Amino acid sequence: MEKCNIIICGCFGNMGTALRNIANEFTNEIIVTGGIDKNCDNLDVNFPVFKTPDDIDVPCDVIIDFSSVEALNNLVEYTQKNYKKLVLCVTGYQKEHIKLIKEVSEHVPVIKSSNTSLVVNLLIEFAKKAKNLLNENFDIEILEKHHRNKADAPSGTALMMADAISNQDTKYNFGRNPETGVRKTNEIGIHSLRGGDICGEHEIIFLGPGEVLSMRHMSSSRNVFARGAYTAALFINNKNIPGIYSMKDVLGL
Repeated sequence: MEKCNIIICGCFGNMGTALRNIANEFTNEIIVTGGIDKNCDNLDVNFPVFKTPDDIDVPCDVIIDFSSVEALNNLVEYTQKNYKKLVLCVTGYQKEHIKLIKEVSEHVPVIKSSNTSLVVNLLIEFAKKAKNLLNENFDIEILEKHHRNKADAPSGTALMMADAISNQDTKYNFGRNPETGVRKTNEIGIHSLRGGDICGEHEIIFLGPGEVLSMRHMSSSRNVFARGAYTAALFINNKNIPGIYSMKDVLGL
């Protein structure tokens, strides 16, 4: 079987480092042929690093992006022009970014996921089932914790969870304050904690009359997200129909 040629965008960041560190676990399936990073003069890697996608001169099938929203424009332009596939793992996308992703997905297959952990995505599926069974009798709160340097809040994963279990009438309450008042019907509370070096913790809590159901995921290493990203890259490499795919598709759910 021919190996998948992968470019890591943001190869010197926290997640880029995790991807580099565990690449040997996938040596039978992938080759990391290069990286993209604004700090391209860092030579402590065994592959070429390019400042922009347009500089890429090595084989490339899939680009995994864990960099920042600022990289999206150049990535979209390059992948559309050269028909390269994308695994987008950045959080903090705004409406204009989502529009751009939808546009490029009309030409190339794209995976977009705020969290590439296989277990987190399983948890979301369990939560959807719980929401349907418990219905309106239970209130829902989401709590997420991350390291002190995480810039966006709430996390993309928390929003992904909320979106999965909400409906068109659901309102999000981001962090309660003295002016919030009594809890509203059909509301999901989303709360963020920042501190230390926490890789990521997410908890969906269903609070009902006389009982509470808590679904919680903890990650002790960024490697779980890196493994999921490589799994997603292998999945999308075998897809030829343009569109936006998710980790649910990767898991076959």
